[in-house]
Amino acid sequence: MSDFLPVNRQEMEERGWQQPDFVYICGDGYVDHPSFGAAIICRTLESHGFKVCFLAQPDWHNVEEFRQFGKPRLGFLISSGNIDSMVNHYTVAKKRRHKDLYTPGSEGFKRPDRAVIVYSQMARQAYRDANIIIGGIEASLRRLGHYDYWDDKVRKSIIIDANADLLLYGMGENSIIEVAEALDSGLDIKYLTYLDGTVFKTKNLDDAHEPIMLPSYEDICKDKEAYAKSFQIQYLNTDHYNAKTLVEPYQGWYVVQNRPNRPLTQREFDRAYSLDYMRTYHPSHKHIPAIDEVKFSLISNRGCFGSCNFCALAFHQGRIVQTRSHESIIAEASKMVWDPEFKGYIHDVGGPTANFRHSACKKQDTHGACPTKQCLWPKPCKNLEVSHQDYKELLNELKMLPNVKKVFVRSGIRYDYLMYDKDDSFFRELVQNHISGQLKVAPEHISNQVLDKMGKPRRGLYEKFVDKYYRLNNEYNKKQFLVPYLMSSHPGCTLEDAIELAEYLRDIHHQPEQVQDFYPTPGTLSTTMYYTELDPRDMSKVYVPKSPKEKAMQRALIQYRNPKNYDLVYEALIKANRKDLIGFGKKCLIKPRKTSNQYNNQKWRKKR
Repeated sequence: MSDFLPVNRQEMEERGWQQPDFVYICGDGYVDHPSFGAAIICRTLESHGFKVCFLAQPDWHNVEEFRQFGKPRLGFLISSGNIDSMVNHYTVAKKRRHKDLYTPGSEGFKRPDRAVIVYSQMARQAYRDANIIIGGIEASLRRLGHYDYWDDKVRKSIIIDANADLLLYGMGENSIIEVAEALDSGLDIKYLTYLDGTVFKTKNLDDAHEPIMLPSYEDICKDKEAYAKSFQIQYLNTDHYNAKTLVEPYQGWYVVQNRPNRPLTQREFDRAYSLDYMRTYHPSHKHIPAIDEVKFSLISNRGCFGSCNFCALAFHQGRIVQTRSHESIIAEASKMVWDPEFKGYIHDVGGPTANFRHSACKKQDTHGACPTKQCLWPKPCKNLEVSHQDYKELLNELKMLPNVKKVFVRSGIRYDYLMYDKDDSFFRELVQNHISGQLKVAPEHISNQVLDKMGKPRRGLYEKFVDKYYRLNNEYNKKQFLVPYLMSSHPGCTLEDAIELAEYLRDIHHQPEQVQDFYPTPGTLSTTMYYTELDPRDMSKVYVPKSPKEKAMQRALIQYRNPKNYDLVYEALIKANRKDLIGFGKKCLIKPRKTSNQYNNQKWRKKR
């Protein structure tokens, strides 16, 4: 019978274990659901016969918390959880968040800043000679020297700061088993220098196979051009089929990144989602809100060839799309629909990009993604294979299951890919059956200059998509809306570009409720542009809005109708010499400031 993994020594001993093989230390509360990476890694290990205990959100001030299971036979596995701890803790304005959706009861401050480093140091204090293996999104995107927005400086590879023995980057189902079996055979962790998808530190390069030498850590700290060049080399080596070993020198050390893991086969992908998950949070926890949206959702793919420059997916999951079989997804859904809390609605069927259900072209399956070319930007590659037939069939199969009323698509749709499909039957199916009142899409901006820096399609294509979307809604007598995700202050975005976006929103009569200010997180090309003010692809200069005042003005312009933003919008328009947008005309964004005479006259009229 399936059960949660042991979360304390008593539960471990009830299983008859005297010592676990691994202790997984996690910054999230314990949720045993395949939308949580920790659950996949732990259940994968369990399915191969390894004993795993789960230590969720330990008190990092108390070393005894890290000793409660005893010394693990093979090692500690350490992750910040499903989200980077610094992104989890701080807004883009670096203000502390007080709620944590991955913690029981949304309680804040239950994990430390830089959780991977702190947990690793505590595990090392608990057992000096224990193996420490770090992974997950926080470790993956900090695997080499990186600009850190919160410290506003270049930090070392996290494997050095955490004093860890090994780092697993990317999606680690295969890596973790290779590591576990090697350690179980008696091999010392210092000899695990040959595994794809891993990073290790060493004092000599005997074990680095035909490496590419990156600029040293000292060089990228003092020279932004060296930093940009280093990032570009890394970016060209994110694909299993053509990547080389990368070496980053430090004083006295080398950090060695082996090539990425190969993409999962469909059989391996299916297996990962067929394991015995409890599909909820541990009963010792209060409600963990992060489960709500995913509990009745289905992951159908992994990887993304969209390659938006502000997204870290290329660094973490890779550009080659991997998919689960229909049989695997239907099997998972068939369990889900009998859950007492299931109300008949499958919330989502997707992944990083919902409507990617196969690799971009046949070449990718054997030779990988092109290092220097993108599949969709600036124009679709001539070899791009565009089809939604498989996805449409999958959605139709799901909606035929018992107890299912509706199957929705809520994860990101690439509207450009949708528009490139000459067969619009999926577009029609989407509008008719799979939208829950509103469809979320991500044009991100409307200025072509900014879109080029984002790696997003140009404005004209988005406008054609919008026209077709509403035309189909009218045809099927639907009253469904579009919710565009928009981003302010991206590198390359000037005040004039922000005003262009505000004018567009005025013309379409849309007032966004939420706006994402660009957040410079590790592992993205856009973050490199933000830090260096250079485009690493051609080393050209990039304008970057960095001052808090200008960032606030750009954000306010997107929500120019909000009275709280009046002063910022007014100041932005004056600064950009756009007084023509201040007035009472239909094209104006705001009205003029009230003079004291206007205010007194208005007050007198009210008295009358």
